[in-house]
Amino acid sequence: MALLDWTCRQLSDHLDGQVRMHIRLRIPMFLGGLFFLLLMACAVVRAQAPEQERQVKAAYLYKFAGFVDWPDGSFERPDSPLLIGVAGDTALAEQLELSVAGHSVNGRVVQVKKVRRGEPLAGLHVLYLGGLDKALAQEMLVASRGLALLTVSDSDEVHAMGSMINFVMARDRMRFDVALKPVAQAHIRISARMLLAAYRVQTEGA
Repeated sequence: MALLDWTCRQLSDHLDGQVRMHIRLRIPMFLGGLFFLLLMACAVVRAQAPEQERQVKAAYLYKFAGFVDWPDGSFERPDSPLLIGVAGDTALAEQLELSVAGHSVNGRVVQVKKVRRGEPLAGLHVLYLGGLDKALAQEMLVASRGLALLTVSDSDEVHAMGSMINFVMARDRMRFDVALKPVAQAHIRISARMLLAAYRVQTEGA
């Protein structure tokens, strides 16, 4: 995938000695998650421009889907697509469409849907909330309750209101936090390999 190639080329320029040592020490201990850890390492690049930041977020959203288990009944048919909704960020939705074109997750075609206010969230498997005002973000989070839906944000404020994953900048690099309480309430499961790659994992919260 072109995006993965780009992020990996950036890795050699941007990862400092401490991060390189961390990767060398951790990967041999978790060979089952080797590919995921390598992708996370490649995606941890300096956000030099909005376009590059969108590319990294799109890569994360695509890979998140491969490390989440949804409960029975989350897909209508064995061949139903995995649907990623994007609210509040048209540019990211378009980037994500490019990133997932021709790709699948666990044998399911990945599709992207631009979600607008008032539209039902049922049928989505991942929902990214970006660039939304507080009221609209809260409205969508409330609407997501009771659904087996992985919610992702890029605002600490929205994360505090109950999003499951939140993009953060750490030492000028894109990382992500995970809140386990809303994950459990949605009856979905996040792989331990993904939790290992997280910047912070919160066991309490909204």
